[in-house]
Amino acid sequence: MAKFNYIAVDSSGKEVRGSIEAPSQAQAVAKIRDKQLFPTAIGEAGGGGGAPAAKGAPKAASGGRKASKSIEIKLPKFLRPKVKTKDLTTLTRQLATLVDAGLPLLRGLRVLQRQSENATLKDALGGMAESVEGGNTFSESLTAYPKIFDNLYVNMVKAGEAGGVLEVVLNRLAEFAEKADKIKNKVKGAMVYPIVVLVAAIGITAFLLVAVIPKFQGIFKDLLNGKPLPAITQFVIDASQFVMQNGLQVVIGIAAFVIIMKVLLKTKAGKYTMDVIKLKAPVFGTLVRRTAIARLTRTLGTLMSSGVPVLQSLQIVRDTAGNAVIAKAMQSVHDAVKEGETMTAPLAASKVFPPMVISMVEVGEETGALPDMLTRIANTYEDEVDNAVAGLTSAIEPMMIIVLAVVVGTIVVAMFMPMIQIIGSLGGA
Repeated sequence: MAKFNYIAVDSSGKEVRGSIEAPSQAQAVAKIRDKQLFPTAIGEAGGGGGAPAAKGAPKAASGGRKASKSIEIKLPKFLRPKVKTKDLTTLTRQLATLVDAGLPLLRGLRVLQRQSENATLKDALGGMAESVEGGNTFSESLTAYPKIFDNLYVNMVKAGEAGGVLEVVLNRLAEFAEKADKIKNKVKGAMVYPIVVLVAAIGITAFLLVAVIPKFQGIFKDLLNGKPLPAITQFVIDASQFVMQNGLQVVIGIAAFVIIMKVLLKTKAGKYTMDVIKLKAPVFGTLVRRTAIARLTRTLGTLMSSGVPVLQSLQIVRDTAGNAVIAKAMQSVHDAVKEGETMTAPLAASKVFPPMVISMVEVGEETGALPDMLTRIANTYEDEVDNAVAGLTSAIEPMMIIVLAVVVGTIVVAMFMPMIQIIGSLGGA
C-alpha cells in the first residue's frame, strides 16, 4: 500500500497538510474527502528519512543551489483590460456552481483565479481570496472592487450570505446580468444600421459637394455663356461653395457643439432635461421607456426575492436606473414606503409608468407576491422591447435608404438639368 502526502482545505477554508495510505492516488483522494477535506495537491511519498513534500508543494533547494524565482510582469492598472459583462456573468455562474457543489468559498475563488484569463479579474479574485482568508465576508471583499462589482451585486451577495443561500443569489445575479446584457445588445444592434447609413450619406454628400460639384460648375460656366442655372442646380452649387469655403468652421462648430452638450449633460439639470427628451421622443421614446421599465422591475424583483430589504432595494434601483426621471420617481416611491404608504400612488403620480405596471404592482402588494409580479412585468416588457426593436429596425432600414436616395438623387438631378439645356442648345444650333 502506497503512502501519499497531501495538501487540502477544510470547510472553513484553512489549509491542512498530512499523509495517508491507500492502494492508489484515486482512493487516497476519496479517503481525504471522507474526512470532509478538499485536496488541492497530492503526491506519492518517496523513500528516505523525512516525508517528502506533496506534489505541487514548494521543493527545497538541493545541492546548495538556490531555487529559481519566477518573475511576473504586471501591466499598469490603466492598461489592463476591463471586465466585460460576459466575463463577470461567467465568473458568477461558475462560482455559484462551485459553492453549490460544496466547495468552500475560498477554494472556489482560488480555482477561478487560476483559470481566469482576464488580468484585471484575476487580480480581483486574488485580492478577494486574501480578504476572505483574513476573516472578511465575501460581500465585504467585493466592496474593494467597485468598478467590477456594483452596488446591486454587493447587496445581493450580502443578502445571500445572511440567508445562507449564496449559490441561489449568485445564480440569480448571473441570470439578471445575462438578460440585462441581452436587452442592451438588442437596442445597440438596432442603432447600428441607421448610424452606418447616416455616416455613409454624410460621406457621399460631402465628397460630391467638395470634389464633383466644383468641376461641373466650371463646365456650366463655359457652355451656358452666362445663362441662369435652374434653381435646384444653383442651390446645390451654393451649398458646395459654402462647404468648401466654410468647411473648417463647420467642423469646428460641430465639435464645439458636441463638447458643450457633453459638459451640459454632466450637470444635474442637463441630464434630467435630456432624459425627459429621451422618454418623450416620437419614435425612440417608447423603446427607451420600455427598456427602462424592464430593467427597473427586473432589478427590484431580483433584489426583493433575494432577501434585500424593500427600502434598500428601492435605493439600489434608484441609483442604477440609468434615467434621471425614473430615478426621481423611485425616490418618491422610497419616501412613500418609508412613511408606511404603498408604491402605487407615487408610481402613478410620476406619470412615467403605464397603467398596466401600476395595476400589477398594486396587485402584488395586496397579495404579498410583489417580487413575482415585478418579474412578470419585466418578462412582459422585455418581450415588448424585442418586438419594438424588430419593428424599429424594419421601419428604419427603408427610411434611411429613402433619405440617402433623395440626397444623392437631388444632387444628380441638379447636375443633369443644365446638361439637358446644353444639349438642347447644341441641337438647336
